[in-house]
Amino acid sequence: MRKAKIRRIERIERYLVRIIQEPGADQGHPWPVRWLLAFLKAGACAFKGVVLLRLFLYNSGIFRRYPLGCQVISVGNITAGGTGKTPVVEIFARELQKSGRKVAILSRGYRKKELPWYQRLFRESMEPPRVVSDGKRLLLDSDMGGDEPYMLASNLPGVVVLVDKNRVKSGRYAVKRFGSDTLILDDGFQYQKLRHRLEVVLVDKTNPFGNGCMLPRGVLREPVRNLKRADFIFITKSDGNSAELRQRIRELNTTAEIIECRHQPRYLRNVFTAEHFPLDWLQGKTVTSLSGIAVPQSFENSLRLMGAKVIYCERYADHHRYNAQEIIDAVNKAADMRADALLTTEKDAVRFPKLETTPLPVFYLRVDIELIEGAENFHEAVEHICFRKGAARAPRGKDDVQKA
Repeated sequence: MRKAKIRRIERIERYLVRIIQEPGADQGHPWPVRWLLAFLKAGACAFKGVVLLRLFLYNSGIFRRYPLGCQVISVGNITAGGTGKTPVVEIFARELQKSGRKVAILSRGYRKKELPWYQRLFRESMEPPRVVSDGKRLLLDSDMGGDEPYMLASNLPGVVVLVDKNRVKSGRYAVKRFGSDTLILDDGFQYQKLRHRLEVVLVDKTNPFGNGCMLPRGVLREPVRNLKRADFIFITKSDGNSAELRQRIRELNTTAEIIECRHQPRYLRNVFTAEHFPLDWLQGKTVTSLSGIAVPQSFENSLRLMGAKVIYCERYADHHRYNAQEIIDAVNKAADMRADALLTTEKDAVRFPKLETTPLPVFYLRVDIELIEGAENFHEAVEHICFRKGAARAPRGKDDVQKA
């Protein structure tokens, strides 16, 4: 019963996501949908007003931005979901660590398991942040820490990963408890309470600004013109042919450096046995896919481009929390269809419950970021962004430190 209710809610969620990504013109829909879109458009106008007022209050000093006395690099989006931010955060952290920095990643931990509301009301401000990794070992699973923080912590030994809505608090904790000198603010473009030394913003080449509308009528978190705040702009999922998008970005921001990158598949890994396979294993194989991400089409198309015959795709809502029966059903369906394997994403794999045996292999696709324009390699990009230019840049606003 509960499973059926969750699936109905997710079907509604996917439908809403689909219609809000359509162009702004609302003709061609039945009248109830047109009324819904009109309501969403009114909501978008109200949301835009709130966003601009909030930024004004921070920029005028009425709301405080809190500096922490160390390098704070924000990696974020101007749109909601699907830009490929997590691999970029991962490689930033890895390269900074190689350069001798003590790195901590500060995340909100979207859709992590929360305390009951009455405990959050009275205890959350007093509680320390959740430590997903102390740099030596994993301390929380994806349920308690959130799937993206858990994935980052799993792939980044030596990097501290903290989760808390109040990232000023978690930043102070990282500096005091772990001696961190570099903080990466995951999904931080809209988080104004903590002062950022550098703003790195990701723009998805395949869907840069949606239909141009703000949430909830579109996917923009703030007006496109606010891209002018960015110091560096990464065009993700690029095919190298981004002249038109680069020109649009340059009109919005005349000073930011623009770097193009793409998501490059590296290998397959068995979700349950950790066994690795090369990508050419997929050539000519018949597979099914299972995903709960913002843009499942990108993942499914990548499997086809690598030579797999994708015969069935099962999609859940972004950040869906899988139970064992859902995975068993997906594996059995793949076996019934005589598939050679079930494929999923790494982000989904961290949310899979453990299964002892499966009738066919279940793989996730490991993906890294590869630069294609704007820097020779990511090490060069990080050195340039975080050391040479970052060291010379004056922090924004006042330097006084107070308790948040």
